[in-house]
Amino acid sequence: MNEYIGTLMQSRNQAHIFHLQTSSYSKHMALNGYYDGIIGLIDSIVESYQGKYDILKGYKMVGAIKDLENEEDTIAYFEQLAKYCELKRTKLPQDGYLMNLYDSVDELLRSTIYKLKRLN
Repeated sequence: MNEYIGTLMQSRNQAHIFHLQTSSYSKHMALNGYYDGIIGLIDSIVESYQGKYDILKGYKMVGAIKDLENEEDTIAYFEQLAKYCELKRTKLPQDGYLMNLYDSVDELLRSTIYKLKRLN
C-alpha cells in the first residue's frame, strides 16, 4: 500500500509540473483536473485503510519527476501510471470500500488519458 500511495502522491507533483510546462491549453486543463482530483482520492484511501489496518508509514515512490520534453510525454506517463495501478491493485487489500476507491483512481486516470489524447 505504501508504494501505491507514494506513487499516487508523486503523480500529483508530476502532473503539476507537466501542467506548468505544456503549451496546450487542453492538456493544461486536463492535468489540472488530475492533480486537483487525486489529492482527495489519496486521502480517502489512506484514511479508510488506516481505519481498519494501521498507520501507513514508509511511503515509496516509483520513478523520478521529469520535465516535459515532448507534448506526448503526458500521455505516455499517464498510460504507464494506469498500467502500474491496474497491476498493483491486485496486491493491495481487497476490502470492498478500498476497491471502490481504487476504481475511482482508475476512473480519474482513464478520464485524464482521454482528455490528453482526444481533446484539443
